[in-house]
Amino acid sequence: MDMVARLVNEKPLVIFSKSSCCMSHSIKTFLYDFGANPTVYEVDQMPNGQQIERALAAARGRPSVPAVFIGQQFIGGTTIR
Repeated sequence: MDMVARLVNEKPLVIFSKSSCCMSHSIKTFLYDFGANPTVYEVDQMPNGQQIERALAAARGRPSVPAVFIGQQFIGGTTIR
């Protein structure tokens, strides 16, 4: 999870996504439509993406993506708190 924390700490709005995931696409579109400029990490296109995906799944206890962080705080994925 240190790797995820490092990536999240670098930017104010972070989305962990998969390029083939329709829910990830929906969340990215939703935020872009509001004028947000998130940092998006497509875990399926990253060399260490499987590690990141496992860390997200372990921390959340459910599928890893989409995962949205605002101000270094996890706010949700397909079910925003």
